[in-house]
Amino acid sequence: MANKLPTTMKQWVLRDKSGFGNLLLEEAPLPEIGDFDVLIKVHAVSLNYRDLMIAQCLTQLMLLLRSDFAGEVLRTGPLVTRFSPGSRVAGQVHQTHIAGTITAADAMNSLGGLVDGGLRQYAAYHEGGLVEIPANLSWREGATLACAALTAWNALYGGAKALRPGETVLVQGTGGVSLFVCQFAKAGGAEVIATTSGEDKIGVLRAAGAKHILNYNTNPDWGKTAKELSAGKRGADYVLEIGGPNTFEQSCAAASIDGTIAIIGTRAGQSPGTALPHTALVQTRRIMIGSRLQFEEMSRAIEVNDIKPVVDGRAFGFGEVREAYEYLWEQKAVGKVVVDVE
Repeated sequence: MANKLPTTMKQWVLRDKSGFGNLLLEEAPLPEIGDFDVLIKVHAVSLNYRDLMIAQCLTQLMLLLRSDFAGEVLRTGPLVTRFSPGSRVAGQVHQTHIAGTITAADAMNSLGGLVDGGLRQYAAYHEGGLVEIPANLSWREGATLACAALTAWNALYGGAKALRPGETVLVQGTGGVSLFVCQFAKAGGAEVIATTSGEDKIGVLRAAGAKHILNYNTNPDWGKTAKELSAGKRGADYVLEIGGPNTFEQSCAAASIDGTIAIIGTRAGQSPGTALPHTALVQTRRIMIGSRLQFEEMSRAIEVNDIKPVVDGRAFGFGEVREAYEYLWEQKAVGKVVVDVE
């Protein structure tokens, strides 16, 4: 296989922040590998809301895009011990975050940020920043894990108080992180309550593990309703907060008196602020994706429980990256948006 490798490849880059139309497909030399690096044939990448934010707030002159990918190891450096040719791998978003608390340096050292991402035909990375993907997943499914899945896993199992069987989890919407939380919580023996904006999304939430589903458009006080639906009406032990200030008040209303609100993002927009109800003793926890150790633990759980990531039904080819970005930006996706790199 090594003798058949090309000398050049195609890659997507972003040279300014004036819109997705400035995503450019360019030709580049095949990456070289160092002593501890591996050369990877990228098979699939998936998009996150994070990628849209990076594309709109670019500060570097040129950026190689995408943090989430899955691919096959083709070559290894002479000192590599963790992988061999044929290994199926995904990249750790924060390349140097191996275990424990993330540092500022770890946060900066991220794929699709200061480190070249995976939206290219071939990539080279240090072996320490890679994880073997579960054997039960396809390339497309394996490409969804690095950001959304690991964030969901960390939200439930990465804090001082890990999710326990019989507890209640509340998720918002049908984005990648929310659906992974449904799946992981269900596999862990928890009861899942989900919110959504439309009846057409009920089926995917049911399939992912949600027992109760609330329409937040027709039920603006969904936090109170969720609390009444929880086990013993005590409230949700874990709330996945993705809406920001516009949903935080309802998240507090839904949470149990000592519940945890895992703060993922602010997709619902901004408001002047939200007062924390005096009856809530919730703890808020900001989720910064997760460590390589957590990634490995999550991958074992996915394989043992045969969990299949929810991938949006629309497939995008390698030449359709702009369309994939627009599709995610317009919030048309249910589950993960995946680009095939074949």
